[in-house]
Amino acid sequence: MTPHGDLHVRRDGPRDAPALLLIHGSATSSRSWDALVPFLTASHHVVRIDLPGHGRSPEPVGRAYTTPTQAAALGTALDRLGVEHVVAVGHSSGGYAATALAEQRPGLVSALVLIDTGPAMDAFTGPEPAPIDPALWPPTDEQIRGFASTGFRAGFQVPQELVEELRAMSPHAFTASMRASAAYLTEQALPARLTAVGKPLQVIFGDQDRRWRPASADDYRVVPGARVAMLPGAGHTPILEEPERTAALVLGFTRTHSESSNKGLDALS
Repeated sequence: MTPHGDLHVRRDGPRDAPALLLIHGSATSSRSWDALVPFLTASHHVVRIDLPGHGRSPEPVGRAYTTPTQAAALGTALDRLGVEHVVAVGHSSGGYAATALAEQRPGLVSALVLIDTGPAMDAFTGPEPAPIDPALWPPTDEQIRGFASTGFRAGFQVPQELVEELRAMSPHAFTASMRASAAYLTEQALPARLTAVGKPLQVIFGDQDRRWRPASADDYRVVPGARVAMLPGAGHTPILEEPERTAALVLGFTRTHSESSNKGLDALS
């Protein structure tokens, strides 16, 4: 239990190895990292936390979904786990929570990896996915797959477990978390935020991303020292579409930017 409410935590790999915090995007959960994690655990302590209202984490206290609030919840969870330094890896809107965590806790976040995280609202390609009427919640498999289809390259099958996890969310969590991400990005574009943060940065983008303009990955080059890598053939979710190639880029970056973490508690209580 944290001041922000209960959070579901998953930990893999040796506890005394450098820590990676994997932050999922909106309307999904830590399970979205399942294909990637096996490539990381030989050399890292991998921490996955379901954001409030997602996966196995209940809605937050006060039902607040702002990006800074999500980041504060992550920081509190890491404190409770005894993890002192992390490379924060965010997929999609999880990159906003990773950035906000670095803004709030610069001593905790040693570096950042952003995977298909849109840099500014003008990079969103649209069209907006078909809305799911809260009055008709929960949505059907067909509705969810229609909403999620642009989250993957054309022809990629949306995993059933992710369909089920979106359906398990409350309509408030579903809509509020997405609105919070847009508000955070509208307030200030990510390259400006990351320049102010001053942390080492790796950006990974699929060149078939159908939610954010792939060329917008170059917007991050204004961040001093930023690395930008394009994954040919990958869509918006290379962590599931191309996990081995994505992991190779993450590991290549973390070899020079990870710090060892202390052993901590096995779970929050």
